[in-house]
Amino acid sequence: MDEIVDLSTAQRRVALTVFAFFSAIALLLAMGGVYGVMSGAVTERMREFGLRAALGANPSGILRLVLRDGLSLALVGLAIGGAGAVLLGRYLGSLLYAVEPRDPVTLGLAGVVVVSTSLLACVVPARRAARVDPMTALRSD
Repeated sequence: MDEIVDLSTAQRRVALTVFAFFSAIALLLAMGGVYGVMSGAVTERMREFGLRAALGANPSGILRLVLRDGLSLALVGLAIGGAGAVLLGRYLGSLLYAVEPRDPVTLGLAGVVVVSTSLLACVVPARRAARVDPMTALRSD
């Protein structure tokens, strides 16, 4: 009987494995995209961060500023992606096992993963902005 059940669920198992693989790739690409955008934004604003530091801003304030910008970017993407997941989830319902397409726990967990990953991607640019030397940043072109 176990063999019959395995054969009947083999196609779904393969499809879900492929979905999981592409989901992991998509998460890594999203993380790289957020990192790239935040790194570019920090590079463009390096003079601003240097001026803030020269005027007395502490590094933790600059770090929070960059992380807040990254979080707002992640939340906008999460809102768009969440709306897409709710609207398009019914088409994947036949491939899901023991989970509803609009399961709030699953969608919430996915949101937590996306926000956590985005904040993790923002840490390196934020630390670079927080460690800016005011004199070097203000002298650069």
